[in-house]
Amino acid sequence: MDERKTRNTATTNGLTRRTALKGLGAAAGAAAIGTQAAPGFVRYAQAQSSEPIKIGFQAHRTGIGAAYGRWYERTTEAAVRLINEAGGINGRPIELIVEDDGTDPRRGAEVVERFATQHRVDVVFGTLFSHVVMGSAPRAGELKMPYFCVSEGHHVASGVLNRYIFQPGITDVKSQVISMAPWVAENLGKKVTMIFPDYAFGHDHRDFFSEAIAAQGGEALELIAIPPTESSFTRYFPRIPSETEVIYHVMVGPGVLTFVSEMGQFYGANRPQIFGFIDSLEAVDLASPGLEFLEGTYFWEGFPRYAMPEATEYDTFFREQVGVNADGASIDDPQDISTYSHMFGCWETLYIIKRAMEASGYASATDADKAGLIEAVEAMTEFPEGFEHPQGRKTFDGKTHQCFGHQYISVVENSRLNVVHKTSIEDGLYEPEVDYTTQSL
Repeated sequence: MDERKTRNTATTNGLTRRTALKGLGAAAGAAAIGTQAAPGFVRYAQAQSSEPIKIGFQAHRTGIGAAYGRWYERTTEAAVRLINEAGGINGRPIELIVEDDGTDPRRGAEVVERFATQHRVDVVFGTLFSHVVMGSAPRAGELKMPYFCVSEGHHVASGVLNRYIFQPGITDVKSQVISMAPWVAENLGKKVTMIFPDYAFGHDHRDFFSEAIAAQGGEALELIAIPPTESSFTRYFPRIPSETEVIYHVMVGPGVLTFVSEMGQFYGANRPQIFGFIDSLEAVDLASPGLEFLEGTYFWEGFPRYAMPEATEYDTFFREQVGVNADGASIDDPQDISTYSHMFGCWETLYIIKRAMEASGYASATDADKAGLIEAVEAMTEFPEGFEHPQGRKTFDGKTHQCFGHQYISVVENSRLNVVHKTSIEDGLYEPEVDYTTQSL
């Protein structure tokens, strides 16, 4: 037995955490079968128990999202293992089928096509980068394929996609920024220059934070869009107005270390306040040479990378299962830094899929069963904090297909992130922009 499995035997209130998850899975499965009155259904479910539930994992194994993709896959495999050990879904094991989309929108659509026509999966899930979601989602809708993204873009809740697309396990940019803008305005400043990647995810930050800071009596002085594959950034910094009080950055991709280093060289010790999204430095060691400039700057985190003193047993269990230490690095290789602020979304989304399949009595990849699955997700309203949802409690809007949860603001101190503020769910709520339930299936 390996080290991670040995740690599973740690007890909580007399029960192992593994036992707790098994109990949750068994209860959910019994409830799902219990809703089916006909004995023939039970016999059918038992007869089909050896047939797996096929889940297509659309992975960013290559391209600018590769670091995220690797940790998304590792998290997904851990959750699948636990679900299968607890009895699977409706008594059937999950079979995970992985395809690399290259973090490319056109390849993303091709992957969805292969999942539907070649692999004949039951659902597709896992996509992070918003331009890949935007390229893949229309094809998923055409194929009537339930598609669960683990992104942050406002694409789902905005209504531009279709009824087959969900984002139930991670919050979107609009919710994130409106919940944090009051703290930024009060503690860092109101005159902001924004630096963001020039694609859908960055555009969401541009649009929603500009509105959110304006609502706090502030102003976005300059909006600097940078191609996500850019490798040098010095030429952009002179565009930052001298009256800037806060630089808001959300850069991603292989050039983030260069971005921070060059910004440090440009400003030296005389800099504005800096607020960034940890997207810029996911999978990056904060003690890396060149990042000294970040000391005393602030970041959004979805799930704090460094274990907090008040960490819940759910966070501790999640870290153990995905093989991450208290510093957010791989237990096996401390130089391998996780994408902790995002990858929990894969874990939580899989448990939502499980819950919906059991609630709907999902049996096969027919249009009728897929429609029942979609309606079951739409009927959900809340996900309580627990082993299935270690990041924290969330609410869910079945009309917009989007969840709402807590956000964290952390400060860099001694090359680590320490949480200074946690938002409420209510801080990030906004008026619905779509009702997907009115669309046909």
